[in-house]
Amino acid sequence: MFRLVARITMLSWVPLLTRLVALASSTGSHGCKCISTDDCWPDASAFAKLASEVSQPLVQPFPTASACYPVSDPSGNCTEVQTLWGDGNWRSNQAGSMQESNYETFTFDNGTISACYRDTALGVPCEQGSVPVIGVDARTLEDVQAGVKFARVHNLRLVVKNTGHDFLGRSAGRGSFVIWTHHMKNITVHDTFTPFGGRKNEKYSQAITLGAVGGLSAGGSVGAAGGWLLGGGHSALSPTYGLGVDNVLEISIVVASGEHIKANSHKNTDLFWALRGGGGGTYGIVTSVTYRTHPLQQVIAGFLTTSIKSSTPGTPPILVKLISEFFRMSPNLSDAGWGGYGLMAPSAPGESLAMQFVAIAPNSSWSAANDSFLPLIANVASLAANSSIDDGGLLNITFASTFPVESFHAWLTQFIDSGTAETGGNVMIGSRLLPKALLDVNSTRAAETWLGLPGITFHLVAGGAVSKTDPDATGLNPAWRKGVLHAAFGSGWPEGTSSADIEQIANGIKQNLTLIENLSPNAGAYLNEASLFETDFQQTFFGNHYHKLKAIKKRYDPTDLFIVPKGVGSEDWDEQLHCRRRK
Repeated sequence: MFRLVARITMLSWVPLLTRLVALASSTGSHGCKCISTDDCWPDASAFAKLASEVSQPLVQPFPTASACYPVSDPSGNCTEVQTLWGDGNWRSNQAGSMQESNYETFTFDNGTISACYRDTALGVPCEQGSVPVIGVDARTLEDVQAGVKFARVHNLRLVVKNTGHDFLGRSAGRGSFVIWTHHMKNITVHDTFTPFGGRKNEKYSQAITLGAVGGLSAGGSVGAAGGWLLGGGHSALSPTYGLGVDNVLEISIVVASGEHIKANSHKNTDLFWALRGGGGGTYGIVTSVTYRTHPLQQVIAGFLTTSIKSSTPGTPPILVKLISEFFRMSPNLSDAGWGGYGLMAPSAPGESLAMQFVAIAPNSSWSAANDSFLPLIANVASLAANSSIDDGGLLNITFASTFPVESFHAWLTQFIDSGTAETGGNVMIGSRLLPKALLDVNSTRAAETWLGLPGITFHLVAGGAVSKTDPDATGLNPAWRKGVLHAAFGSGWPEGTSSADIEQIANGIKQNLTLIENLSPNAGAYLNEASLFETDFQQTFFGNHYHKLKAIKKRYDPTDLFIVPKGVGSEDWDEQLHCRRRK
């Protein structure tokens, strides 16, 4: 009380009432945000006023499967829902759809699940779950500003959604108000670009400014100017050109006050630092990003696909040798500019897991690329020649080659992008960066550990150019500068699974997180593809940058209008990000 009185005495009487109202609305009752079931939720007249201030009608998101209900008389095109359920692009075009269906659900303390299932035969009524209830379909900067101001004034639980492609549920929130940026798709190509506030002679040729457009993932369902960038932004091009955060020239953002500002190396430099790795939905709403570009040129494609047959159950020893060799050689590959993706899957029914690896080397001659990729093929061929189905497993190389491809876009469309991203499942994942120090000296232990996990993938998206950037140049977790591979695992479950069974799956994820943390302590993880169950998310996702990131957040968002699961400052809030934790 004394602090409040002291503040009042320093204020002039003219703006006193305004400031008191702002103070009250920013803290809420008992330090809680307002959600749709609370008495503080705005009434129809308040929403009508907001609707008059934005360019589009207010959006009322519904769960993806809602068109199939009621079952006796579906409210929408249920055939479309059933047909396109796994299409990532289609899902990103639905205001209430998340890329993974479990993030549309909500589990109460008693274990009851509020959901809207695709499988109507389950006999479960369609409910809103964690899908936001109303919001702004933002098409302009002014739309975003109006939505932010409305959420701040009414102290709403605010969610920012672009495509909904997220593994931490940051695009959803039970009873929340959403600002949907998916339709802000402006693209501007600059022959020359000078950052705001920059010197007149500071010019970047062929820069590009993007709104919420798609990225490299199949179907383009990852927003190139959204959470992908703010979490770091990896791709197969990273070992050659660096991460997304290493290629940004300027970011335009609406902060909690509703002000639109530009952040770059000259203006709002602290925010520019934090936005490059500090996480999405945390500092404000990004309206555009300007990147430097790289010349279009021929690239080299590399492939190594294998099959394994074994006469005994469990992980074949030859698979451990294969993955160990891949791990051991990965630092050399990334240093040579190779980036790519490794998938563990049987090549045919009844066969054991085997590795399928597709890679790209941009900005390289074919002969130079072969100097680093062909030794991998040769070493795997040697393992295959000395393998046996009855003695550790029989390894075969089904395809191994390198060859030139006209461009990165040609490589992407021919070998990566099937046109859609297979989404819509119920998934929990975990991940870690695998540092060069681990792969150089303990690749076998790393292979044994990871092969004991379900649904594993390996992304060669670090090392090379990523490792050559000053770890403190951006807000990104410094662990990225020591990493080579981003490795992930995951488990799924069918619709209708009980909360008790889902909890068992979650417990398995937690146990596996302990295993991979013990393998390489403080190796860090890519926060965009990670687990909600990280106990020390501050260290795992942000490293020693966390305290600086939090201080910058307080500067631009003092009342935590923007808060997301496992994001900067989220430890101060309860699990649902509804009320502040009591200190």
